[in-house]
Amino acid sequence: MSTTITSSATPSSLFGSLSQYENYDATPVIGTVFSNKSTQLSQLLEAPNADELLHDLAVLVSHRGVVFFKDQDITVEQQKRLGQKLGELTGKPETSKLYKHPVSEDAPELGLEISVLSSKSGNQRPGYRTKVRASRGWHSDTTFEPVTSDYAILKLHTLPPVGGDTLWASGYEAYDRLSPAYQKFLEGLTATHDGNFFRELAEKDGKKINLERGAPENVGSDLTAVHPVIRTNPVTGFKTLFVNKVFTKKINELTPDESDDVLEYLTRHIADNHDLQVRHRWETNDVAIWDNRVTLHTATYDYAEHREGNRVASLGEKPYFDPNSKSRREATGGSQKVLEAATLPHPVLTKA
Repeated sequence: MSTTITSSATPSSLFGSLSQYENYDATPVIGTVFSNKSTQLSQLLEAPNADELLHDLAVLVSHRGVVFFKDQDITVEQQKRLGQKLGELTGKPETSKLYKHPVSEDAPELGLEISVLSSKSGNQRPGYRTKVRASRGWHSDTTFEPVTSDYAILKLHTLPPVGGDTLWASGYEAYDRLSPAYQKFLEGLTATHDGNFFRELAEKDGKKINLERGAPENVGSDLTAVHPVIRTNPVTGFKTLFVNKVFTKKINELTPDESDDVLEYLTRHIADNHDLQVRHRWETNDVAIWDNRVTLHTATYDYAEHREGNRVASLGEKPYFDPNSKSRREATGGSQKVLEAATLPHPVLTKA
């Protein structure tokens, strides 16, 4: 891997040991790209200081929401190792492993920890229809589970000639765009997330769902969970909006009409503010790593040709809200940038 000077506007202190690798911010509030193809995740995994590099990568992802690497040679098994390491090095519970999707995939040789995202088969967006708003697909992975995903890694190896982009939105920025009064109102609420359509899809296809899905809390056939509407990310300490169009069905403390109105506003707040989003145009073997606690994402289904890749999702902690946590802008003095003081100490060093 060649050593180059960073070109990112994000403070170099946030990159830690990764500051030697060329990068740039895709937008001011979300997304960083490691643009040099010689920066290979497979080599970071095998480096003598791998734990330091991967810890700093996890912290960067948690601050920037999503990080992209170009033309990667990382294998499926390395992708699994990386997914588990990112959470372990930033303090996730020992019982939280890689996620096993409730619906069995079409590539069992890759293992249940791999979700195959394919335009031909595998884990596509259930119930996708044409002639509806594309914004209906915004979601965060696994929010219907008691223990949700922290980090996810997607490598796309087969792409159409054009189309098939993915968009991510910042939950940090979505929270910061709300009025202080509305923020306080939401901080006292919880929401029910429901993914039981996966079970219905499996039954329709004559399949059984996976009853054990990577954490002792994520068991059984009922794919529902209750989470705070505003969540605290333990890596950054920042507040984030934690609802999504696909899985969040109701706000529990409100009447049905009130709940529908609030969720409609919040999902439009995320989808309509294009300046809190980043759009990635994939090239072959690109890798995206994102923090599901603080981002939402949606694919762009504007293509007819084959598109396929493999995704790993790590499980983190049960979502919680810390009333003493701060928003990103509050923690950084009103700036969109992030501070060195907000990052975690290196757990490998502090445990020694």
